Amino acid sequence: MNFQYWPYRKIPDAEIATTHLVASNTVHLICFLIKETLMKTEYSSITALPSWQALQNHYQEIKDHHLRELFQDDPLRGERLFVEATDLYLDYSKNRITDQTIQLLLQLANECHLKERIEAMFVGQKINTTEDRAALHTALRAPKDASITVDGKNVVPEIHDVLDKMSDFCDKVRSGMWLGHTGKPIRSIVNIGIGGSDLGPVMAYEALKFYSDRKLTFRFVSNIDATDLVEATLDLDPAETLFIVSSKTFTTLETMTNARSAKDWLQKSLGTDPQAIAKHFVAVSTNAEEVTKFGIDTNHMFGFWDWVGGRYSMDSAIGLSTMLAIGPENFQKLLNGFREMDDHFRSAPFEQNMPVLMGLLSIWYINFFGAQTVAVLPYECYLKRFPAYLQQLTMESNGKHIKLNGQPVDYNTGALYWGEPGTNGQHSFYQLIHQGTHLIPCDFIAFDQALNKLEHHHDMLVANVFAQAEALAFGKTIEEVKMEGVADSLAPHRVFEGNRPSNTILVKRLTPESLGKLVALYEHIVFTQGAIWNINSFDQWGVELGKALAQQIIPELENPQEPVLHHDDSTNTLIQYYRKYRK
Repeated sequence: MNFQYWPYRKIPDAEIATTHLVASNTVHLICFLIKETLMKTEYSSITALPSWQALQNHYQEIKDHHLRELFQDDPLRGERLFVEATDLYLDYSKNRITDQTIQLLLQLANECHLKERIEAMFVGQKINTTEDRAALHTALRAPKDASITVDGKNVVPEIHDVLDKMSDFCDKVRSGMWLGHTGKPIRSIVNIGIGGSDLGPVMAYEALKFYSDRKLTFRFVSNIDATDLVEATLDLDPAETLFIVSSKTFTTLETMTNARSAKDWLQKSLGTDPQAIAKHFVAVSTNAEEVTKFGIDTNHMFGFWDWVGGRYSMDSAIGLSTMLAIGPENFQKLLNGFREMDDHFRSAPFEQNMPVLMGLLSIWYINFFGAQTVAVLPYECYLKRFPAYLQQLTMESNGKHIKLNGQPVDYNTGALYWGEPGTNGQHSFYQLIHQGTHLIPCDFIAFDQALNKLEHHHDMLVANVFAQAEALAFGKTIEEVKMEGVADSLAPHRVFEGNRPSNTILVKRLTPESLGKLVALYEHIVFTQGAIWNINSFDQWGVELGKALAQQIIPELENPQEPVLHHDDSTNTLIQYYRKYRK
């Protein structure tokens, strides 16, 4: 069977001459040619690769080894198993691995041609095969002098044109120069979007609130549940409110339903003069016709591109609300942070490559230990929406059951990503992580320096990070419990098995730059996983069926006449029950 990889094309000489190697910050020529072996390798599944089979054998050898034993045999393990890059420090010593594990995982990466696949993404190859698109979110943070070509066109100038347009607009709003229909300056911004048009902006706003303009109020509306919009606008003055409507096609059901209701809310107060809409609504979209129909001036439309997936778009015009909150200068720092991690991912050798190592370690647990979830545990309240953001990034990307060649996978892909800021989570779900029956690898994220300083608080917070990782790794034996004087009948309940793996990521300080680095880190972890699993991490067909069926059911719920239903008996009965009682 031919094993299908991302599509190959020979890059024209003219394109080679203008392609910028982002990893270096200087313009120089690259010659990129995917190895012939990439196209000729034949096997039915990654499970047939020599490295995969070697990992299976290795797993059988070490699966029962405890982290206590691994540290006893290798006392300097914590001083060896770390990576420091872009001011992030990764301690991965508390993983159930040996040096041989790492070597075999690196061999797997090489056999799956990870290096070539990374390069294919960065130079704009159409690696999103099912939609015939590039996946070029990394271009969004490229410097002005870069040249990255898609379909024969350098896309970097367009990116910076949009960024400049965003900056000019944000300066006007933040300075009070942008006036609403009644002559009042804007004091409240409501971002209307869903999925990547909401999760990225709201996460970034919460994460960078320390740097935000507190004279402005920010709200985020995504859910089609009327409560979301009603509560977001309840205490706002329409004359001082600006709506950002974010939808690539300007047809997204939830977003446009909320946008039309927001328009009604505004017009009830300010009247139906078209200028009222033009002064209080801007669009992030590519559909100028629909934007115009809505009443938004296309001069206030900020575009983006089909080679940017929604969950990878927070550093595009989708981040307009972020820029309004923190200002253009800080937004540029956010982009710089993304770019630093991009450069590291593209250029660092795999054994010192933070996203690659974390991606491979997740493969180790998901495919060999049978782990089904990964907990991301930021010890920073400003990152309270970071786990929710990662849920879409990771699960929409790699929740796939079909390989690139259209054949079903015969191994697990994806994992459930979840989490909550520490120390709150310690008083809820940590019980299951410590003493439950599921193996849950954990990523702890902590910061060396606090943004808000109260005596002792930050040291106590970080002490909990280190303590939780230590407790998960080493636990407490029944002998240790009994030595504390615990009764024999109670002792088993006080035992901590340990041997629960974790990574600890230390960051100097939560800044726009470090947030960009963290987001890009997980973007590239997702990429690494998808490359190994040979799936398309950049489409999301799984979200379509439910939306299509909803479009059928909506008129059946709203029809004043009794509709003829053609669903299954359960769905038909639910529709009939709802129609009976909905008023």
